[in-house]
Amino acid sequence: MTVSVRQESFDSVWERWEEILPLSATNTVFVSPWWHKTWWDNFGEGSDSLILSVSEDSELLGIAPLMTSRNGTLTFLGDKDLSDYFDFVVPRESEERFYPALLEYLSELDWTNLDLPSLPSGSPTLERLPELAHAKGWEISVEEEETTPKAELPGSWDEFLAGLRKKDRHELRRKLRRLDRESENRQYAAANGDSLDGSMREFFTLLRASREDKNEFLTPDREKFFLDMAHELASRDQFRLYFLEVDGENVAACICFDYGDDFLLYNSGYEPDYSRLSVGLINKALSIRTAIEENRKVFNFLKGNERYKYNLGGRDEAVFHMSVTR
Repeated sequence: MTVSVRQESFDSVWERWEEILPLSATNTVFVSPWWHKTWWDNFGEGSDSLILSVSEDSELLGIAPLMTSRNGTLTFLGDKDLSDYFDFVVPRESEERFYPALLEYLSELDWTNLDLPSLPSGSPTLERLPELAHAKGWEISVEEEETTPKAELPGSWDEFLAGLRKKDRHELRRKLRRLDRESENRQYAAANGDSLDGSMREFFTLLRASREDKNEFLTPDREKFFLDMAHELASRDQFRLYFLEVDGENVAACICFDYGDDFLLYNSGYEPDYSRLSVGLINKALSIRTAIEENRKVFNFLKGNERYKYNLGGRDEAVFHMSVTR
C-alpha cells in the first residue's frame, strides 16, 4: 500500500471532495468545496491555496483545505468571521491513516505556525492531531474558542414548545399572540431565482438597521460574498431567506442553510421600529417551526451566545482553536 499526498486545485478534486464529505465526521456546508471556493474567489488575494489530497493507492483518505499567508502561517482556507466551522474532510474509516500521512507531508513544508480555528467538538482533528504533533516535538495548544448552541428538534411544533423552559415557552406564546392581535403578519421564504439579488439587498438593509456592529461588519466585500454565497447555495437548494412581513412591510429577515438533517441560522436582521413586537425573535422561532415541519433534526444557531438562542431551546456546543508551533 502506497500513501501519497498531492497538491490539488478546486477543479481537480471537486468531485471526490463532494463524494467523501457526507462520510466525514465534520459534514457541514462550511467545509464543502462550494463554500471554500466562494470564499476564495472573494478573499483569496494575498494568500496561496494549499489544497491537499491524501490517498492510499486509488483510495482517497481525505482532503486538507489549507492556505499559506505571508507571515509563515498555515491555516484553513477561509476566515472565521464568515465560516462557523473548519476541519479536514476525512471519511471516518480513513482517519487513522489520514492524519499521520498529512503531518508527515506538512513537516517538509516551510511554516512556523499551523493555525486551526473553529474545530467542532466532535472533530477527529482534536482527537488525533495533538498526539502526532507532540511526537514530532512540536508545541500544541487547544482552547475553547466559541459556542454554537443547538436545539434538538422533535416531531412537532407542540413538542418543541413543551420542551422549552416554562418561562421561555410562556414568553414565546405571549409574543406570538400579541403579534397576531396587533397586526396582519406572515413569514415567507424568498424565491431562489432571478429575484434573489433584490431579496438579499432587502436583507442587507435589515441587517444593517438591527445593530451597529452588524452595520460595520457588512463591508462591500462581505456583501459581495453574501450575494455569491446565496446564489451558490440556492443552486443546490441549501439556501433559505425568511422574511417576516407585518402589515405589508418586511420587518425581519434571517438566512438559514438547509443541509442534511440540520437548519443552520447564519445571520439575521430586523427593523428596530418594530422591536416592541419581538419580530426578530419571532422570525427565528417560525424558522424553527418550518424546520420541524420539514423533518429536520437539529436547529443550529451557529457561533455566539446571544440570549435568544437559549430562549429558543439552544444548548451549548463548543468549537475549539488549535495552534501548532515548531
